[in-house]
Amino acid sequence: MNTDNETQARRWRLVLGTAAEEGLGGLGSADDVAMDRALSALYNDDERTSGKRSGGLEGSAPRVARWLGDIRNYFPSTVVEVMQRDAVQRLNLTQLLLEPELLEAVEPDVHLVGTLLSLNRVMPETTKATARLVVEKVVREIEQRIAAHTVAAVSGALNRAARVSRPRLRDIDWDRTIRKNLANYLPEHRTVVPERLVGYGRKAQAVQRDVVLAIDQSGSMAASVVYASVFGAVLASMRSLKTSLVVFDTEIVDLTDKLDDPVDVLFGTQLGGGTDINRAIAYSQTLITRPTDTLFVLISDLYEGGVRDEMLRRVNAMKESGVQVVVLLALSDEGAPAFDHDNAAALAALGVPAFACTPDKFPALLAVALDRGDLQVWANANSSHR
Repeated sequence: MNTDNETQARRWRLVLGTAAEEGLGGLGSADDVAMDRALSALYNDDERTSGKRSGGLEGSAPRVARWLGDIRNYFPSTVVEVMQRDAVQRLNLTQLLLEPELLEAVEPDVHLVGTLLSLNRVMPETTKATARLVVEKVVREIEQRIAAHTVAAVSGALNRAARVSRPRLRDIDWDRTIRKNLANYLPEHRTVVPERLVGYGRKAQAVQRDVVLAIDQSGSMAASVVYASVFGAVLASMRSLKTSLVVFDTEIVDLTDKLDDPVDVLFGTQLGGGTDINRAIAYSQTLITRPTDTLFVLISDLYEGGVRDEMLRRVNAMKESGVQVVVLLALSDEGAPAFDHDNAAALAALGVPAFACTPDKFPALLAVALDRGDLQVWANANSSHR
């Protein structure tokens, strides 16, 4: 058997488990045997329950910690994240994640943060410090990924908006103003009559726009909650914006006062439970004092447990008052989750498209929204599955 065939046979043997050993041969190296043991402990139900192996993960925190260490040694981080999620689901490791020694062994990722946040209320104090370190590591990585791009995109949009406003006399950019009004040149008077004044955009030091983020914290929205909290903190750091953030299920929690630290925001959430979107929008309306200068972002899968017709009426009232309304089915790298297609269609009929957006594209979406661009056109070109 040549080298390519041997490599292919080895990979298939690792994928198929010991049942394929007779046809594909055994595993030669100690590393391959260890990889096979780690995969079998998670994916081979027959071997876990038949007593053929002693390497199952049930009921032993030290054993799980060793397994977590093994998969980090033998698999790339992207594979480790998938295996960790599968372990929580297939082997019911949720309770074991409440133990500090296990959290120290895991590969931090957005999905693990979601699981930890859902356990926040039952997590013992001895575990919370370790859990916070895990959450903080993921949050800082996301901040590094999105912060600069977000500030640049939003600042650009606000500066463009400032240039087409009505500047004070000292803020008029006469060069741009004259060029914008050349069509109004009066030869007999040898002058330009400016119909529109263009400013320098110095208003950027003052609050130009209000942003209200309302985040559905039902279980399916975990990744969106993590990303939206980080974005909220980045936006709150910009003096030209007034940013508010609320999370909701059937209850509403205003976390605006925690926006200086997205880790505090996340530990103020409680993932899971029902959903009352109408109630969340009603509360958000109380935060809106300048409708024509406000961007409202609702992040939800739109499964409404409250009063659907009232929810749609409130969204329409917001839009009619001049609020720029954005509805995201998800803010994550996985595209749109299961969502209520009827409610999404009803919102679209009101002129409010509902679509999913990745974190990397969200800054561009913010810029379009703050520029009052066509969100439907942007969604068609850039959004995830709608």
